[in-house]
Amino acid sequence: MRTIKYLVVHCTATPQSTKVESIQGYWKTNLKWKSPGYHKIIKANGEVITLANDDEVCNGVAGFNSVSLHVSYIGGIDSKTHPIDNRTGGQKEALLQVLHEWKKRYPTAIIQGHRDFPKVAKACPSFDAKKEYENVR
Repeated sequence: MRTIKYLVVHCTATPQSTKVESIQGYWKTNLKWKSPGYHKIIKANGEVITLANDDEVCNGVAGFNSVSLHVSYIGGIDSKTHPIDNRTGGQKEALLQVLHEWKKRYPTAIIQGHRDFPKVAKACPSFDAKKEYENVR
């Protein structure tokens, strides 16, 4: 079992209608990743899809993946690809549920957004995850 120090919240920076298979294909074909970018991904309707088990390392934040779990909602940009918090009600509920479950298993882990890591120059997840989830136990 690996030590989990971070529970990382992401957005896919794609339209909310983007299919999970399309995102997985991008990782494999364009980025040449053998592992997924996230452990869980949340569709616009709130459905949580598990892409990797907790004991597997995913490609969410360079330099921190061995000590992190990653969850992403599909969306996070507007029609002009500008960052926007466009989580649906279902995605908000599902994110909270995933983070509660993980926090029970990894009580000392810090919840934060991708953008909160050093040297990250992106808006992901397009909202302040540290503040929003500061009271998750």
